[in-house]
Amino acid sequence: MKKTLLIALISLSFGNILAQSTTYWQQQVDYNMDVVMDVKNYQYKGKQELVYTNNSSDTLKRVFYHLFNNAFQPGSEMDARIQSIKDPDGRMVNKIKDGDKEIKESRIKNLKPNEIGYLNISNFKQDGENAVTKTVGTILEVILAKPILPNSKTTFTLNFDGQVPVQIRRSGRNNGEGVELSMAQWYPKMAEFDFEGWHADPYIAREFHGVWGNFDVKITIDKDYVLGGSGYLQNPNKIGHGYQDTGLSVIYPNNTKTLIWHFVAPMVHDFAWAADKNYIHDVVKGPNNVDLHFLYKNNPSVIENWQKLEPLMVKVMGFYNNTVGNYPYKQYSFIQGGDGGMEYAMCTLMLGNGSLAGILGTATHELGHSWFQHVLASNESKHPWMDEGFTSYIEDLAMNELAENKLENPFDSTYKAYYRLVESGKEQPQTTHGDRYEENRPYSISSYYKGSVFLSQLEYLIGKENVMKTLKRYFQEFKFKHPTPNDIKRTAERVSGANLDWYLTDWTQTTNTIDYGIKEVKINDDKTIVTLERIGRMPMPIDILVEYIDGTKESFYIPLRMMSFEKENQNSEIKRTVLSDWAWGFPTHEFSITKLKTAIKKITIDPSGLMADVKRENNIYELK
Repeated sequence: MKKTLLIALISLSFGNILAQSTTYWQQQVDYNMDVVMDVKNYQYKGKQELVYTNNSSDTLKRVFYHLFNNAFQPGSEMDARIQSIKDPDGRMVNKIKDGDKEIKESRIKNLKPNEIGYLNISNFKQDGENAVTKTVGTILEVILAKPILPNSKTTFTLNFDGQVPVQIRRSGRNNGEGVELSMAQWYPKMAEFDFEGWHADPYIAREFHGVWGNFDVKITIDKDYVLGGSGYLQNPNKIGHGYQDTGLSVIYPNNTKTLIWHFVAPMVHDFAWAADKNYIHDVVKGPNNVDLHFLYKNNPSVIENWQKLEPLMVKVMGFYNNTVGNYPYKQYSFIQGGDGGMEYAMCTLMLGNGSLAGILGTATHELGHSWFQHVLASNESKHPWMDEGFTSYIEDLAMNELAENKLENPFDSTYKAYYRLVESGKEQPQTTHGDRYEENRPYSISSYYKGSVFLSQLEYLIGKENVMKTLKRYFQEFKFKHPTPNDIKRTAERVSGANLDWYLTDWTQTTNTIDYGIKEVKINDDKTIVTLERIGRMPMPIDILVEYIDGTKESFYIPLRMMSFEKENQNSEIKRTVLSDWAWGFPTHEFSITKLKTAIKKITIDPSGLMADVKRENNIYELK
């Protein structure tokens, strides 16, 4: 795509984000980088020019950059965290036998000088003037040559020298599947400054937060390598490797040893790439004429599954478009590289070996991040549940849509994982910063599973139709705006009319649990009186299903007083009676059924299973 055309597309696609209220602002960064990669020693040199636009009302006297590569050094904060946490990530440790004991030792701890990662900065200038820099671990602090006034721009230039670490986590070289270069978090990246101030978090292997901008990146590398990553390739007919659009093979001059890969990525907050000499590169047309790129190792055990993956991901992207909103770019790349799976702008780096089901699940999840992290870019360091949880929610919906035998409740295993976390006694509030969890497993369950339950349980509160409307409105109103937890709550309130502040507070800011039970069922004259009790601290409205011995059914709904809302009947085939509301301060609530107890077969609280009641055995009364 020609650059002039690309600029026009940027204006058309993203110009609407400027039409925000005057109270909202965000910073802008525009990167121009030239990088030369030495594939023999896995080192690279680069020049970066960054135009920084200060849209805040603050005068900035310093800025911060992330230098993620510096985490992969013995004695780093990441190394220390691996050694001190009770359940270190298995990918980041070596298991060593010490008699009958198994010791988990940090893989970073013993890295040699030619195996570590580093990113060194030199010749830093602001508008041509020298600025003072100080590197502290993975953060570069810059004392500016002159303040950046509100609503003004400045240009930073710098040189950087980097070394790609032995693959430990996400980025690195020569991973377990033989991918040579997984280039994630590889460049000096401006830290986010927003209404809360600077977010210059050290890198200790958790999540990220970034500033949106336009990237123009040139990568010089040995001509035998195939690259994939963020952005649009600007010179496909010079590169070849399946990118050219002429249908002709590229013939390189005899003396050509390197190629320059030129990428442009508009309105993103990160840039990643991967390279290998043995990538197969396929391109498949996705929904809305999006090019889906697949880069995977030329390995017989990999090829078959990746080729089967391609049409499935076309379906998944279409499902996400219909469920949340249209993917706003014109390319996305699935790249074998890194470890596990990790989302980046317009691409993912993911493991490529294993079963089709395994890579399909990973690809579906990572693609989902394009909506909830790379377009709806909440601060995933502070609120990882908004990114990981919401992505897990739409992943489960998509996988159920693809399944031959669809589940009535595709979130059942998600709820069970949350219940195990509660039983463990290790749960921390979701307001906990991603780096501050006591252990890795509670972090993962809280972020991925409890975060997903936030939305599936919202179906229980306001109905599935309202949740689907909420997702679409949330995407349209907050894309490219760094939404906060309050924004998803307020969107759901605007769509449904319900008051949901209590829900956001109890579910995400406390470890309060939901536990309702059927306390007593007794006959009173010609009626049956049912007494319910609230045992947990977290309030909820209550759905009740009554099944009779004659095979008939009816349902009852008890609104929650503080919600000021009445949910529509979710099953029109069953008669529903709306009862008086239940205020949280009352521990019990009674209602009557106009049939004798002997006619009742079963009474169930929440037959849908979408209310995360931690003790479901007391939710059922059965005639004995």
